[in-house]
This record gives sequence, C-alpha cells and structure tokens, in this order.
Amino acid sequence: MNMKICFATQNVNKVNEIQALLGNQFELVSLTDLGHTEELAETTGTFEGNSQQKALFVYQKYGINCFADDSGLEVAALNGEPGVNSAFYAGEAKNYAANNALLLKNLAGQNNRHAQFRTCITLVWNGEVQQFNGIVKGTILTEQRGTNGFGYDPLFVPNGYEKTFAEMSKEEKNKISHRALAVQQLIVWLQQQAQ
Repeated sequence: MNMKICFATQNVNKVNEIQALLGNQFELVSLTDLGHTEELAETTGTFEGNSQQKALFVYQKYGINCFADDSGLEVAALNGEPGVNSAFYAGEAKNYAANNALLLKNLAGQNNRHAQFRTCITLVWNGEVQQFNGIVKGTILTEQRGTNGFGYDPLFVPNGYEKTFAEMSKEEKNKISHRALAVQQLIVWLQQQAQ
C-alpha cells in the first residue's frame, strides 16, 4: 500500500532525507508538488507551535494528510539561541554561511560549547494531531569541518562521535540526527495506521 502524505516544506534537502527514511510505503509530496510556493507562517515562538501551525494550514487548505517539522540548534551558552530562529539567525536571507559565522562570533571565547539539535514534527492525519520530538546533543566546534549536510552541520559534533554532521555520509547522519529520531517515531505511528 502506497500512502500519499505531504511534508510541509520546500526544502529539497529535507524531503530527500525523509523520503530515504520512509522507504516506498509512503509517497512523499512537498509543498512545491502541491503548487504551494509561499513560505508557511511560523509565528508561535516554539518548535511545537510552529510545526503544528504549518501542518494544520496545509491539511485545511489542501485536504491532504500532512506533517511539518520545525527544528533548530539550541546552544547552552547562548540561552538556547538560535533556537526557533536558527534558519534566520543572521537575517532574513536563510544564509547558512552567515548563520555559522554569527554563531562562531557569538561563541568566541566560550568554553561551554554544549548544544543540541531539536526537531518537533507535527502530523495531521485525518484531522487528528500527533507530535514527535527528536533531540541530539553535541558540541559546537571553533571552525567548520566537512561539506555534506546543510545549516549548522559543519560546526556540530554529536556526543560520542569525532565527526561533524557535515563530515558524515547522509546514511550515517540519518541514523542519529534529531530529525531522524523524530521521523522514526512518525514512521512507527504511520505504519500502525497502514496495517
């Protein structure tokens, strides 16, 4: 059985990452596939609220079962920043290089480099709302390493590993990332519906 479900994003990196995890039991469609080109509102100030706001909007507008994620990097020494503003940390442009540069600047001279990536996925399935959370703890380096991944991946070394997310293969990262942990819970829930 191949169930169609919308992932409320236009980020091709995220769609590919999650389709690889979902396998072919589900057909993942993006906002672009639905013909939706505007950014979805994220105005609640929390990962949980933002992901629910996006998933409900798509479900109500397009009538398709949908999930949305909101995720970001929370740095202990910066009181949880950049948090929900991770994508726009250095301004409105979603510029990964500028975001990383600002993070390094704000952490200059800091010994406490503990951080965590956190994802909240909200699924709206036949009108019912479910939420799944994933957290991966790690450390922020003083310089970038690696060219894979996106966002803060070149600066983040997960606990228990020597490599940054950006030095890992997609397969390695997909086993341990915050998004993967939340998606695994989502998949378990979806597979129960498919039975």
